[in-house]
Amino acid sequence: MSVVSAVPFMKPLHMRSPLPQGRRHTLPASEFRSLSPEDAISVFEIEREAFISVSGECPLHLDEVRHFLSLCPELSLGWFEEGRLVAFIIGSLWDQERLTMDALTLHKPHGPTVHIHVLAVHQTFRQQGKGSILMWRYLQYLRCLPYVRRAVLMCEDFLVPFYQKSGFKVQGPSEITVGPLTFIEMVYPVRGHAFMRRNSGC
Repeated sequence: MSVVSAVPFMKPLHMRSPLPQGRRHTLPASEFRSLSPEDAISVFEIEREAFISVSGECPLHLDEVRHFLSLCPELSLGWFEEGRLVAFIIGSLWDQERLTMDALTLHKPHGPTVHIHVLAVHQTFRQQGKGSILMWRYLQYLRCLPYVRRAVLMCEDFLVPFYQKSGFKVQGPSEITVGPLTFIEMVYPVRGHAFMRRNSGC
């Protein structure tokens, strides 16, 4: 069982109503679970469509998606509707105060910081609040990991308000650039949520 699926609040939001007798195998209507390398192609297809049309760059290429889902699948979270991936987050651990170019490709197993590489939603399911819901569930999950002290990400200027609504604070301009793209680095303090950790079922 994956780490995510073992946490109480990672259970599906709801289950499909019982089907007529004779059909024994059904998929949950909505399920949250950690991702595996087998999900990499579905992940990359959603990511490519979401980012190429906007910025021309993908946060993670297919080999990098497979890389992180092999090294630290427990720091990913996928939202599945009837077995179909509709949104996801991929993270890894980092061990420095600010992100550097190395953070784009490295996983530091003993780092106290979760670097959120990418959050993406399938085009069919956008404008439904799924990105915000997925991020909320992901941050709830991070509070159950005793070694995690904070979460960081970098985003373009127009996405700052979205992440602020999830509780992230602006740290300032990121030193990372990708071609002509510049980014804002944002941080979410996980360590300061001891009360929520005690009352989250962890």
